Parts: sequence; structure tokens; C-alpha cells
Amino acid sequence: MSWGTELWDQFDNLDKHTQWGIDFLEKYAKFVKERIEIEQNYAKQLRNLVKKYCPKRSPKDEEPRFTSCIAFFNILNELNDYAGQREVVAEEMGHRVYGELMRYSHDLKTERKMHLQEGRKAQQYLDMCWKQMDNSKKKFERECREAEKAQQSYERLDNDTNATKADVEKAKQQLNLRTHMADENKNEYAAQLQNFNGEQHKHYYIVIPQIYKQLQEMDERRTIKLSECYKGFADSERKVIPIISKCLEGMILAAKSVDEHRDSQLVIDCFKSGFEPPGDFPFEDYSQNIYRTISDGTISTPKQEGMRIDTKTTVGKSKGKLWLFGKKPKPQSPPLTPTSLYTSSTPNGSQYPIFSIEPVHYCMSDIKTGKPRIPSFRSLKRGGPALEDFSHLPPEQRRKKLQQRIDELNRELQKETDQKDALIKMKDVYEKNPQMGDPSSLQPKLTETMSNMDRLRMEIHKNEAWLSEVEGKVAARSDRRHSSDINHLVTQGRESPEGSYTDDANQEVRGPPQQHVQPNEFDDEFEDDDPLPAIGHCKAIYPFDGHNEGTLAMKEGEILYIIEEDKGDGWTRARRHNGEEGYVPTSYIDVTLEKNSKGS
Repeated sequence: MSWGTELWDQFDNLDKHTQWGIDFLEKYAKFVKERIEIEQNYAKQLRNLVKKYCPKRSPKDEEPRFTSCIAFFNILNELNDYAGQREVVAEEMGHRVYGELMRYSHDLKTERKMHLQEGRKAQQYLDMCWKQMDNSKKKFERECREAEKAQQSYERLDNDTNATKADVEKAKQQLNLRTHMADENKNEYAAQLQNFNGEQHKHYYIVIPQIYKQLQEMDERRTIKLSECYKGFADSERKVIPIISKCLEGMILAAKSVDEHRDSQLVIDCFKSGFEPPGDFPFEDYSQNIYRTISDGTISTPKQEGMRIDTKTTVGKSKGKLWLFGKKPKPQSPPLTPTSLYTSSTPNGSQYPIFSIEPVHYCMSDIKTGKPRIPSFRSLKRGGPALEDFSHLPPEQRRKKLQQRIDELNRELQKETDQKDALIKMKDVYEKNPQMGDPSSLQPKLTETMSNMDRLRMEIHKNEAWLSEVEGKVAARSDRRHSSDINHLVTQGRESPEGSYTDDANQEVRGPPQQHVQPNEFDDEFEDDDPLPAIGHCKAIYPFDGHNEGTLAMKEGEILYIIEEDKGDGWTRARRHNGEEGYVPTSYIDVTLEKNSKGS
């Protein structure tokens, strides 16, 4: 199957077909270009979407801590990586498919033009041979006709009796000349014919088949190139499928990491003030004066002296308000004793419990004077006055702030300690090798480091004292709340279904509040740190075992999140998709930091 033998007379059609092949190649290249633009725009829109919904880098206190927010930001990070893979697809298509197609199209046009020019030259040469053969043929034909005329003239003169011998001789010479010229033209025509036949055979059996074969090979290579580009087009997409699958798996893991119980606990930790709810208000019996009036106006057993009502402790609403029998007496401030309970007898001998003002006054004084007044959370959010010991915050929030500050100071102290050790080692090296440096040049830096360490220790001690004070108050309030709950249950047990109380007045006396107890240690549930945001990602260049405590093992090619950059010690803090964190050697990874990375 060859174009040279099968299509020897279809030069024009082959010219059109090869031109159509190049046009089709360029059409497919245009399709790939538009697909690349779609991928680039898609990736750009995805990145803009991620940038829109990722908040700017916020201070540590405002970082998202809820698992639902962290999961959403992890999903945004995965979506950002997904957008990067779309860019990889566009770049791969542009380099491997579109660029290759454009280069090959240019080469194809040049090759096609060369083959067609060779075909046209061969055809022109064959046409030139045919014209030479045709001219010699016509000349031979003309000379033959002239020889025939000369022969006829000679025969006519030879048969004419009136013709002179000179005329006959002249006609004979003319005949011999024409015959000789006819013979020469015959030989020339034969030679031209033989030459043309040879060139024609060479043209149709050697030259044209060779040119058409080259055109056929060119067209087949074009077809093969299209096939390779089709495959490369699909491979560009297939190469990123594993990474895209990991991105989708990361989104699924982020969805599974949402913990509603932890979020609820975070709400408690965030807004818990540490104050206790107010206690129960005691019963205030306003009917005691009515029963006293009735007993005074009837003939019955006189009231006992011990059961008289002290007007100084009569309960009333406010000063100056008209009472049942005149103005209410002004209540006096009771001593700091818990409560006093009085009873009143009715004419039928039954007793009613009468509570004085003392329980209410004691509870209100404990609420008003026993606890410092704090600003509301709204005023704190608006940027109220912030004190060094955080005394402007509720107890629980104050405890958390102090604990965070102590942790930060401890980290700074550890850095200063490491720097001091490094300076001491460097000083020893300089002392052993004076040519490396002057040991006395390190003394100012060492003195400064020691001063910073002393300052940090004082700060830590001061904040720990404040923390102990807060923890003691919180524990004392917890114990007092527990005892008040017990008393409340006892009181509820003495109440009858009808709402009245028992006759035993001794059981109605409340005990004094429990003394404050200092706890030895605080619950560890408040020591959980919030996860750090991802500021970039890295790819493991080499495997790392991670046997030491605090390190993170990784495999070659593994993708990790960067949550803390290298501080100059050669270690970078990283996190897996499952939340596992640790330090990895900086030289073992390829780090990529996001310029506009968002906390996650």
C-alpha cells in the first residue's frame, strides 16, 4: 500500500489532503490552548475563593479553635492544593501537548512545501522532455512532407518531355536534399522519443513514487503525533489524580475530625467566668404582724416572752413605705452570722417559721462585697482597660490568660537557656583555640542573656503567684457551691407536699458558709493547647525515623503541613493530615510557605 503506486496521478488531491492534515493539527492545538485557559481560570477562581473565605492571619488569641472551623480551614487548604494541581495540569498540557503541536506544525509545513516543490520540479522536467520530443516529431513530419513534394516534382519533370535536363537535375538534387534532411529529423525524433520514454518511466516509477512516499510518511507521522498528543492530554490529567485523591481524602478526614463535644467544651472554656450562681433566697413571712394582732384582740393564752417579734428585725420592702401598722422600722445591719430563725404562735397553738432579714442581707452582701465587680464581656471585646495581672477578667478567663503567659515565658526562658549554653560552649572553644576568636567578646552577650533569664524567672514567679491565688479562689467557690447544694437538698427534704415546713425549728437553722480551701493542684483539662494554623506545606525529600521524643517520623515523598518555621536550630514543626505533630529536620524537607496563608 503506497501512495506512489496507487495514487501516481493524484498530485493535486494529495496536495489538498496534506494541507487538510496540517489544518486539523492546528485546530486540535487551538482546542488544547482553550482547555489550558479553562484550567488556568478554574485554578485562579478556586484560589480567589479560598482567599475570600480564609481570614487574614489573626493573633493567637483570635485563632479558630472550634473543630468545625479548623475542619473548614483544612478543607480550604486542601482546596488550595487542588487548585495548584489544576495549574499543574494546565502547565503540563501547555508544555507537553500545545507547545509540541505548534513546533511540529511548523516543521510539517516546511517538509510538505519541500516535497511538493520536488514533485512540481519533476513534473516540469517531464513536460520539457515531452515538448522536445513533440518538436522533433513535428519537424520530422514537416521534412517528410517536403521530401514527398520534392519527389513528386522530380517525377513530374522527369516524365515531362519538354523539361530540360538541367531542370530535371535540379529537381533531383532537391529531392536528395529533402530526403537527407528527412532522415536526419527522423533520427532526431527517434532519439527524443527514446529519451522522453525513459524520463517518463523514471518519472512515474521512481521520482513520483519516492516523493509520494515521503508525503505518505509525513502524513503518517502527523497521525502518530496526534495520537501521542491525545495520550499526553489524558496523562496530564491522570498524573495529578493521586494528589487530587489525597486532597479529597484530606477533606473527608477534616469532616470526620469535627467533634461536637469538644466544641461545646471550648464554648465553656471560652466564656466560663468562674463565678457561682446566687444562692436561694430565704422565705420572708409578712403575715407575722397579722397573727400578732389577732392574738392581741382575743381572749386566749398570752404569748410567751421568748416568741415576741423584734421590731428591729421586721422584714420590709423599702424605707419610708407605709407598713400595715405604720412605717416599717429601719433594719439594722446584722452581724456576720449566718441567719436567725424565729417562730410565731397562732391562737390555735400552731407555729409558723419567721425568717429575718439577715439571710437575705448576708447573701446580698456576699454577692456585692465578697466578689470584685468585673466588666461585661462586651466591654472586654470593645477593648476595656487591660491590667497586667488580668484582674479585669472573670476568674476562669484570668486563670487561662495567666497560664498562657506562663507557658510563653517558659518557652522564652528555654530559648535564653539554650542561647546561654551555646555561648558558654563557644567561649570554651575560643579559650582553647584563641585564633578562632576572642573569648572576652562573648561576655557582654552572655551577661545580657543571664539578665534576661533572671528577668524571665521573676516574671514567671510573679505570674505563678497570681495563678495560685486564682486557682485557690476557684476551688473555694467550687467547695462552697457543693456545700450549698447539699443544704438546698436538705431544705427541700424538709418541705411538705403542701408547701409548709416542719414544726422543728432547730432543723431550719442554716450553717455558716464553708471556709476557703486551697487546692494542691489544678485540673489538667484546661492545659490543652489549641492547634496551630498551617502556614505552608512541605514534601519529604528523605525518610526520617523520628525515634526521639517530640519528633515526627515521615516517609519519602510524604506531604506535611508546616505549623512553625525553623528558628535557626535546624528543626521545623510539622503536622500530618490526621493531626499528629512533631519536629522534622529542615534539611530533609522541601518547604513551601504560602504568602497569604490562613490559619486552620
